[in-house]
Amino acid sequence: MHNFLRVMLIEKKTILTELRDYVTIFIAMISYCIGWSIFLLPNGITTGGVPGIASILEWSPLRIPAQYSYFVINAGLLLLALRILGWKFCVKTVYAVVVLTAALTLTRDYTAQLHLLRDQPFMASVLGAVFCGCGVGLGLSSNGSTGGTDIIAATVNKYREISLGRVILICDVVIISSSYFVLKDWEKVIYGYVVLYVTAFCIDQVVNSMRRSVQFFIISDKYEEIGHRINANPHRGCTVIDAHGFFSGREVKMLFVLAKQRESSTIFRLINEIDPGAFVSQSAVIGVYGEGFDRFKVK
Repeated sequence: MHNFLRVMLIEKKTILTELRDYVTIFIAMISYCIGWSIFLLPNGITTGGVPGIASILEWSPLRIPAQYSYFVINAGLLLLALRILGWKFCVKTVYAVVVLTAALTLTRDYTAQLHLLRDQPFMASVLGAVFCGCGVGLGLSSNGSTGGTDIIAATVNKYREISLGRVILICDVVIISSSYFVLKDWEKVIYGYVVLYVTAFCIDQVVNSMRRSVQFFIISDKYEEIGHRINANPHRGCTVIDAHGFFSGREVKMLFVLAKQRESSTIFRLINEIDPGAFVSQSAVIGVYGEGFDRFKVK
């Protein structure tokens, strides 16, 4: 009975985590849609990846609406990814592509007459890149993807020792540079490079903030009670270290705890409730790998 309840709790937690991921990806794609359709497309500023190709096709003599070419190109790439990379890579990416396509269609229908920052292309490129970068960062943090060059990069990386970042950068630079043949304006191409840089910066900030971890060293006579509370909420493990006070000469117990940064306030609150006189040291850590944190990424 105990094992059955444990399995049920694990399954419930897994379902809630998956549901949270899909909600986050939905919000991420709405953010990307705002940046691309409201700030970049109306001002003739391109971006990287498949959205960049879709933008160029819309500005070209073909006049193909960006949302349609975006969906068709990603559909072809996803079929390739499904064959080479497997279905697990594709499920959330398919969801993200469908959400973004639908959001683009609705947004462009209702904002056809809206043209923000018409005379300020630099501000339009920065704001558009911020919305797009935050959207991509949120999507990646939830194991999702906007597809496009991510799929190409993952495929190339599987067969060649070329980093994902390098493949994506090469693809994006080529796409943005090629927009000159349609726009005939090097200034717009430069704004495209601004979008590329700001987007990359925002992605890094969002992804790193979502994964940032901290470590605690806690010295308290009530270490057992504090440890039990940390085990219960925020569900983090504790390691008891035997320590020796140099000045006092007293043997003490010290708790070592690793947690997500967002859980810091919870840990501080419960320590204050149990032992306000506890000695606590908190510091940021570059990376934490293992159960409950990131996975090892070793080739």
